Amino acid sequence: MPADPAASSTKQRTPTVIRLLVLATFTVILNETIMINAIPRLMTDLHVTERSAQWVSTAFMLTMAAVIPVTGWFLQRVTTRRAYAIAMGVFLVGTALAAVAPSFAVLLIGRVIQAGGTAVMMPLLMTTLMTVVPEQDRGRVMGNVTLAISVAPAMGPVISGLVLQVGSWRWLFALVLPIAGAVTAFGLRKLENVGEPQTGSIDWFSVAFAGFGFGGLVYGLSKFGSGSAATPALYVAGGLILVGVFVFRQISLQRTGTPLLDLRILLSATYSKALVLMAVAFLAMMGSMILLPLYLQNLRGLSPLQTGLLVMPGGLAMGLLGPTVGKIFDRFGGRVLVIPGSIGITAALVGFTQLSLTIPYAVLVALHILLMVSLAAAFTPVFTLGLGALPMHLYSHGSSMLGTLQQVAAAFGTALVVTVMTSRATHLVDAGENPLNAHLDGMRLAFLVSAALAVIVIVMAVLLPNRSDAPAHGESVPDTLDELDAPELVKD
Repeated sequence: MPADPAASSTKQRTPTVIRLLVLATFTVILNETIMINAIPRLMTDLHVTERSAQWVSTAFMLTMAAVIPVTGWFLQRVTTRRAYAIAMGVFLVGTALAAVAPSFAVLLIGRVIQAGGTAVMMPLLMTTLMTVVPEQDRGRVMGNVTLAISVAPAMGPVISGLVLQVGSWRWLFALVLPIAGAVTAFGLRKLENVGEPQTGSIDWFSVAFAGFGFGGLVYGLSKFGSGSAATPALYVAGGLILVGVFVFRQISLQRTGTPLLDLRILLSATYSKALVLMAVAFLAMMGSMILLPLYLQNLRGLSPLQTGLLVMPGGLAMGLLGPTVGKIFDRFGGRVLVIPGSIGITAALVGFTQLSLTIPYAVLVALHILLMVSLAAAFTPVFTLGLGALPMHLYSHGSSMLGTLQQVAAAFGTALVVTVMTSRATHLVDAGENPLNAHLDGMRLAFLVSAALAVIVIVMAVLLPNRSDAPAHGESVPDTLDELDAPELVKD
């Protein structure tokens, strides 16, 4: 979606279009995590195994990974209202289908359709924000966005736990449906178009390579830790090969000006550093989101609802801190936030390596809050710095790449911690160790690996500039083929 300079001038502190998109994004992201506690119910009601039931989450993640790479091209070709209508309309259809699903197969189709709509909303929100919000206000507005997208995943398991205490898993969709419908209707009545759509054909080969490549990569990563590693490794290898073909095809298509995902965004050093930092930090966050519930439920005996309530303060703290982080960024720049935030992420993960069967719950809550607050301090500036380093016509491609890498990082983080934990526990059990202690030691090692990777976050934080005014520092993103082929960025 190209920029409209006139759209940047607004008298409102936060443009109405952003408020509407944040509300819609909150609704769809809440749905992403709301099925976590429903697996046992699905196994009983729909007569499926645990492995099959897990597909309600796996299929959602795969669809996101396959669809998001296309959103950069899509958002440049349609108006804001049409993108919003299509995304929310698809989400509503998927939600309604899942609510009345007579079989597990139909439920799975509903979840895939839901994910197709969800995949468009985050890039649409980020692209519109970067287009209509003046640079001096982006930190504050991005902070408000962080509140919505952080609180939603934290509230999903808690809400599902409460609903499942009194009703069927179908109510998880039945309750979301009218809310999403009202949000859609209100948005279509108030939403205004931002910028003008461009014309251009779509390269279906690129769509296929992106879908099967990123989808295969995420699927393979999600299967590590469950049985032999040979089959997941083959999926990962195949996914990487197809992603490589996709990359080479995009480079070729850039010569004609119609790539599905414009990879010239990676020629911005600031954007690339932000991308690496975000991916590793997201990887660490997802690892902790997997390990902590496993520890609380399997080793400490808490119920899913109790687990959700225990980790909720961290998610709420992350979201509520978002606006404050944004204001600090607007005033002082990114380094004062990102560097302490990256150190806090590493410190929290190191703290989790000291898990025991008697550690007070208050210590766990404090460590989780430290992790979430540190992630908030890092994510808001990193999103703003990274996308702000790109020219306006590449915002949609930049946000699409960020969204794609989030899905890959989530899958990789999950695969890494589960594989490390399982391998260590199995080794200790085979050596005669008590299974409970073996699993605890495996979790400690998994947190230690995550903490070691978090050191990369600190390094990237130190390398990031304080502001995203890249041209003032001599950095620009090439717009022509000659500049694209140059060995380094063109200096102003």
